[in-house]
Amino acid sequence: MKKVTRKLGGLLGVYWRKGLWQKTVMVAVSIFLVGLAGMYGIARWYMFASRHQPKVLGVSFIPAYAESLGLDAKQTMDALINDVGIRHFRLVSYWDQLEPTAGSYDFSLLDWQMQKAEASHSKVTLSLGLRQPRWPECHMPAWAADEPQSQWQPQLETFITQVVNRYKHSSALDSYQLENEFLLHGFGSCTNFDRNRLISEYKLVKKLDSSHKLIVTRSNNAIGFPIGKPTPDEFGVSIYKRVWGNPPGRYLEYPFPAWFYAFLAGGQKLMTGKDMIIHEMQAEAWAPNNQNITDINLAEQNKSFNAGRFEGRFELIEGTGIHEAYLWGAEYWYYRLVKEHDPSVWNVAKTHFQQATKDQ
Repeated sequence: MKKVTRKLGGLLGVYWRKGLWQKTVMVAVSIFLVGLAGMYGIARWYMFASRHQPKVLGVSFIPAYAESLGLDAKQTMDALINDVGIRHFRLVSYWDQLEPTAGSYDFSLLDWQMQKAEASHSKVTLSLGLRQPRWPECHMPAWAADEPQSQWQPQLETFITQVVNRYKHSSALDSYQLENEFLLHGFGSCTNFDRNRLISEYKLVKKLDSSHKLIVTRSNNAIGFPIGKPTPDEFGVSIYKRVWGNPPGRYLEYPFPAWFYAFLAGGQKLMTGKDMIIHEMQAEAWAPNNQNITDINLAEQNKSFNAGRFEGRFELIEGTGIHEAYLWGAEYWYYRLVKEHDPSVWNVAKTHFQQATKDQ
């Protein structure tokens, strides 16, 4: 070791005696390596500290997406519960669906989902607000689309009040997620990123129901930590691994290893004392050129997602040390099973969710 240290010291000395740009490069590389080592150290600490936390494995479920795939939404949720064995769901409360005309509410769509969750003793994290999962991300009703914020924001908060008061006593309700990836500018049709609105909605939900956790989710694969208000009970993170179009014309595999997300969770824990969960782990195919999944064949779907990649998602979750994770694309698994007649992805899900149930 002494010999290696002397050799490394001599090498650094040679570079240090060179010109300014060599010194600059050497300093930059040294800072990068020290920073990387620090990140890895935080990740290892977090994985060790969280090793005894109970594991929670769930899925997002959105009836409108199931129907866009040609599926019956109720049959899809039944299959996820009864065949796969899922007992944790992330559900949505789209404003445009549940308040189709101003002041007139129709909760029948969310009611049957909550009833299925209750009947199966499942737990639900319920999405609230204007921005919620799935395109176009912001689900503004047509009747409010041309209103100024000063008019639609109170209407939105009235709607949130209706949702919280309707479901806060449900035996299935475990937590709320407020405004999915609120500050993500680069994806979706959203145009309002007013942090004061987020703070106002946060205070409203906590006032209406202080007994359930409130989660705020950060955007996918971003380095850094949320430091502005509000400070939720828990943070969420989205993880996407293989997507189309960035750069254009090809699939892109994000290179971040599992320990990177352990670092994000560990850094967040050290800074705020709050835990982090995976609220959205990509587990479905990504169609190229803005096509729908139903427009591409199975061979093309397999280029971005297949059974082997699915196994890798579960390995990634395990490697992060994060104890709670919701997979994204459960409707797609059922689509492959009943429409593409390919049970491979469905069977992977069954294996891991049934094992998760045994481990609890």
